[in-house]
Amino acid sequence: MADWAERIKQLARERDAVILAHNYQLPEIQDVADHVGDSLGLSRVATQSNASTIIFCGVHFMAETAKILSYDKTVIIPDKNAGCSLADTITADQLRAWKAEYPGAVVVSYVNTTAAVKAETDICCTSSNAVEVVASIPKDKTVLFCPDQFLGAHVQRTLQRDNMHIWMGECHVHAGINGADLKAMVAAEPEAELFIHPECGCATSAMYLAETGVVPRSRTKILSTSGMITAAEQTTAKKVLVATETGMLHQLRRVNTTVTFEPVNRAAVCKYMKMITPEKLERSLIDGTDEITIPSDVADRARRSVEQMIAIGTPSRTKE
Repeated sequence: MADWAERIKQLARERDAVILAHNYQLPEIQDVADHVGDSLGLSRVATQSNASTIIFCGVHFMAETAKILSYDKTVIIPDKNAGCSLADTITADQLRAWKAEYPGAVVVSYVNTTAAVKAETDICCTSSNAVEVVASIPKDKTVLFCPDQFLGAHVQRTLQRDNMHIWMGECHVHAGINGADLKAMVAAEPEAELFIHPECGCATSAMYLAETGVVPRSRTKILSTSGMITAAEQTTAKKVLVATETGMLHQLRRVNTTVTFEPVNRAAVCKYMKMITPEKLERSLIDGTDEITIPSDVADRARRSVEQMIAIGTPSRTKE
């Protein structure tokens, strides 16, 4: 792969492109990228890069977000069919109908949504700043949170906010990681730490299990993907059980080689993330496909909600 990686870097230089890769991408894609991170971190990088072209190795809504924030740049995703089961759970028409039921409500949309949905949103969020985003909204304001029910439940539970309505969407990968899996793993590995992504179906179960003493609260951490990187660097545990898409393990193992990181569910693999292959990345750099396009009026409206998200989030983490 060394020759391939050098070829990719040369092609990127020729195209004046920066390569961004999400933490769930294939290891070889992560290794060749200029920046690796979560949605929020990569959204920031897209705005800060001086490159005229952004190659986004992730799923479609992520590349759309980069285009929204850097509309004058060329944004390319190596496979336009790399979608998102969570983003597909709500459309702009559905959101408009929901808003009509709650006049004056503040709409908070997880960044895992289409540009059209973002255009109907007051403020976006990611898993790393969802609690902060909702906390920033006056307590007397009704909040409509979409589309992830598990992340929404985590936020509502954390803030104890009664006037918050949650859309019943889910990521098929994270929904498949459940409380039963978690409980079984904890029983088999009583000394291990737990890193749990708030989108996971087990996140609410994990908090309940921690409160009842089944899962040790001191070793259970609800973390965004960027938060997992920081926690991995700092942990002194010998083993960490990770509840999120398995692509995350590559970065965790890179930042701390002394710890054993194991998935709670080895089948937690996003087929859409894995659609970005080395061959498709190389093709995108050669042919300039597939380019992301968004109507300017939609991009302008969506940009406001995304910029609000970026203003509240935590500093991005980029590949060193």
